[in-house]
Amino acid sequence: MYIRGIRGATVVESNTKEAILSETKALLKRILEDNKIEAENIATIFFSVTNDLNAAFPATAAREMGFTRTPMLCFNEIDVPGSLRQCIRILVQVNSEKSQREMKSIYLKEATILRPDHAENISTINQAT
Repeated sequence: MYIRGIRGATVVESNTKEAILSETKALLKRILEDNKIEAENIATIFFSVTNDLNAAFPATAAREMGFTRTPMLCFNEIDVPGSLRQCIRILVQVNSEKSQREMKSIYLKEATILRPDHAENISTINQAT
C-alpha cells in the first residue's frame, strides 16, 4: 500500500459552529464516498481554515462522524489579499493501492474556483476555455 493525498475545499456562509461543522461533514463525506475510502485506511486528516473562521475546529466534525482515533490537525491558511474567504480546506492522507491519479479531489460551492479542474458542475463553457 501507498499513502495518497486527497484534497478538498468548501466555503461556509457564516462563522458559526453549526456552519463550520455541517460543511466540514458534507465535504469529508463526499471525499470518502467518491474515493470509496474506508475509515481504517485513513492515515491523517489536515484541515485548514481562512482567518475569518474561528467558531469551531473542523476536526470536531470528523470526531462527530466517528473518527476518534485518526490523527488530525487544524490550522490557518496564509492570509493572501484577495483570496477566497470563509474557506475550509481538507487534505486526507489514505493508505491505498490506487494510484494518485485515481484519487478524486472534491471542491464544492465557491471553492470550485480554487481548482476548477476538480470541481463538480463545471459548465461546458468553462471546459472549452
